[in-house]
Amino acid sequence: MFGAMSIWHWLIVLVIVLVIFGPGKLPQIGEGLGKGIRNFKKAVDEGSEIEVEKREKLTSPEEEKKA
Repeated sequence: MFGAMSIWHWLIVLVIVLVIFGPGKLPQIGEGLGKGIRNFKKAVDEGSEIEVEKREKLTSPEEEKKA
């Protein structure tokens, strides 16, 4: 269903996480994980924009020479 792990495996993992961290700490962990993922996506998008800008700068002098 979820690759190599069945629903029972996920339930066992969830119970272990609840025992280790407790229900009060889980929202903080989820928030931190969400912020980390958001920052990673933002950095990837910014990196893509920088690459596009560099390519545009590299290709524009070549186009001017052809004209």
